Amino acid sequence: MTSYTTAFLSKLLVSSSLLTMEQVQQVRTNENDVRSRILKDQLSGANRREHYEVSPAEVIADFEFVTPANARLSENLIMQTIARAAKLPFEKPDPLKLNSDVIAATMTRPFARRHTCVPLRKEDGRVIVAVDNPFDKQFLQDLHNVIAGDVSIVVSPKTDIRQIITEVYGFRGSIAKAEASQNDRKNLGNLEQLVRLREDRELEATDQPVINAVEYLLRYAFEQRASDIHIEPKREQTHVRLRIDGVLHTIYTFPKVVHPPFISRLKMLARMDISEKRRPQDGRIKTQHDDIEIELRVSSLPVAFGEKIVIRVFDPGQLIQSLDTIGFYPDILKEWRRFMGQPTGLVLVTGPTGSGKTTTLYSTLKELARPDVNITTVEDPIEMVYEEFNQVLVQKRVDVTFSNALKTILRQDPDIVMIGEIRDAETAKMATQAALTGHLVFSTLHTNDTASTVSRLLDLGVEPFLLSSTLLGVMAQRLVRRICPHCIQDTELTQEQIHLLNIKLPPRSGQSLPVKYGAGCIQCRNTGYYSRDGVFELLGIDDTIRTLINERASSPKIRKAARSNGMMSLRECALKKLAQGVTTFEEVLSVSSDDK
Repeated sequence: MTSYTTAFLSKLLVSSSLLTMEQVQQVRTNENDVRSRILKDQLSGANRREHYEVSPAEVIADFEFVTPANARLSENLIMQTIARAAKLPFEKPDPLKLNSDVIAATMTRPFARRHTCVPLRKEDGRVIVAVDNPFDKQFLQDLHNVIAGDVSIVVSPKTDIRQIITEVYGFRGSIAKAEASQNDRKNLGNLEQLVRLREDRELEATDQPVINAVEYLLRYAFEQRASDIHIEPKREQTHVRLRIDGVLHTIYTFPKVVHPPFISRLKMLARMDISEKRRPQDGRIKTQHDDIEIELRVSSLPVAFGEKIVIRVFDPGQLIQSLDTIGFYPDILKEWRRFMGQPTGLVLVTGPTGSGKTTTLYSTLKELARPDVNITTVEDPIEMVYEEFNQVLVQKRVDVTFSNALKTILRQDPDIVMIGEIRDAETAKMATQAALTGHLVFSTLHTNDTASTVSRLLDLGVEPFLLSSTLLGVMAQRLVRRICPHCIQDTELTQEQIHLLNIKLPPRSGQSLPVKYGAGCIQCRNTGYYSRDGVFELLGIDDTIRTLINERASSPKIRKAARSNGMMSLRECALKKLAQGVTTFEEVLSVSSDDK
């Protein structure tokens, strides 16, 4: 029987050329101190009564060594080496693909925690179980006795196994307790229900199992880099979905009876009216994750089977970035910064919901913010509170609209004004007037490209001579998913794909184009993508475009003139990122149409 010790693992890593003898000596010298610190960290707070054994992999990973091949000796790399030594497959569990019902029905939480193991799924009648110590033969034999039926073992990082145990058993346990509590209330007699209606409503919002379930969900969403959380009531169940890198994933379902208290808890945190279930409502939650303040924008909507809640997650690190990191090419960024440096004028950003307009504008304003500059924004809603701006919230109930707020803002001595969105003729005219009277104005508009934005403003009643004299530029943008840097591979476009992208090639048979794609790995949950990047089309207003605006020229004419002046279209920008290995063929097709 193999003795799974730090000395054994060190020897294994040396033989695999992942550790040097000097590093082994560091481990021997400092092992006890590292082990004590890890144990202290793991048993702090709510876990202080738990039995915990520090594994050799945890000890060595804590040193954060660099291998002879100049790679970081992470827990994942260590566990892959252990799996090869044990002649078992390694698997990095994907939290989005776990079946919580299988996990809970197969193994109890105390057993899973005690032995650091968790069932991942069922395949062809076999239960796939992740363990962190494949050398404990007695435990593996006990595992076959505990689980009815065939068992297959895979090796996984201890950190991932414990995280799954906490999230799945914790969330499921909280939901089960909440379900039992709600069922008990549902069985009360009518008279008692009537008397206790107010108390029941309060309990819905403060019941401890529901509080735990909500906190588990939020923490899980933060860890998965989710931008949106959807809680959707169906006929029999409630579905929870997360949007990650622009794609929705269903991660949980729970009984319908738990839906009302779950929604009430979220509405209470967001300072919404928990008694009002017939009208849409909006609210905000400010919380922390890993010592970073995160803002959540909560929106409720009555649908066929109850109230649907969507929570938009605003991570300051994602929402406000350096303009150098959001995907601009140097020539586009140079032109954008030229707009930013103008003392007056109107600058517009356009694109559909979720195209990154807010990130671009907030990042721009952050770069412009200085003690000698007065920046005021009017937004509906305020996406994220940022103290360097003076932010005004649109409140139609008290007649604080975009146009009314803008009238007052212009009396507040602003240097730069940001209007969240131009939605109507009055706001369009006010924005133009503000730019004309000596202010730099930024705003957004929902149009497909830059040229149609000009036409849209003319349709809203802005006079051509005013627009041509105030408009500095328009930028259309989209987001594409970036290829995961950990599993990027070479490939080629087929003739059919080249035709779909309308790429003109010299007439040589069999010609193909080299590009990149993501093969899928543990870092990207086998999607092949990690994070997103911006695709931009920037229309600068020159004398030719001003003449066309004054003539009320159509969008195609304005676009044709801009293209002849060298404007890079959304499709060309996306194709450039495809050629550079930033994104894939599928992403290019999804965010851009053929150039005209």
